[in-house]
Amino acid sequence: MSVFMRRARLADLDAIMQLERATFVDDAWPEDAMRREIESPHGYYLVAVDDELAARTGSITAIDPSQADDEASAGVDHETDATWPPLLGYAGLLAPSGSDQGDIQTIAVDPAARGIGLGRGLMHALITESRRRGIAELFLEVRADNPIARSLYESLGFVEIGVRRGYYRNGVDAVMMQLAVPPAVTRPAGDGTTRGATR
Repeated sequence: MSVFMRRARLADLDAIMQLERATFVDDAWPEDAMRREIESPHGYYLVAVDDELAARTGSITAIDPSQADDEASAGVDHETDATWPPLLGYAGLLAPSGSDQGDIQTIAVDPAARGIGLGRGLMHALITESRRRGIAELFLEVRADNPIARSLYESLGFVEIGVRRGYYRNGVDAVMMQLAVPPAVTRPAGDGTTRGATR
């Protein structure tokens, strides 16, 4: 599996919503809300895709037109198939222009891709973008009954700042967390062997 992260596009909406509904079930966002988030100039949404699978199947026309014809006759249409692109995860940031505060809006990883550090990678990318946009504080909410997610956020420096009782649809509390966005780590130019270089 080769994971590739890129900005989300509207063409990804069906695949995002499929994973959203499978992951959050009772608390899934409406499709219109997700569309607005992806389109918003204040948003920064990423998708993680299986780059090897996309290369094998998405470029099939350029490699072998006869195989593409076979796919067409079998009813394979990547443009309308909700499982395309082969989405492994997504994450979104809300960072309004001129504000020094932002929110991690959502993050989800397909069960088949869990345990390889994809959630951490997506979070690092959002934190990096927050820093680029001048965000000093990041906030998020996480289900109180999700210890794996809470542990991930704590390992990234998020701290608990409060609880919203019964916030989720089935009565589960939301734990509110905050991160003071750390400054960028700078390294001296050269081959990395300079005394005092950060690894």
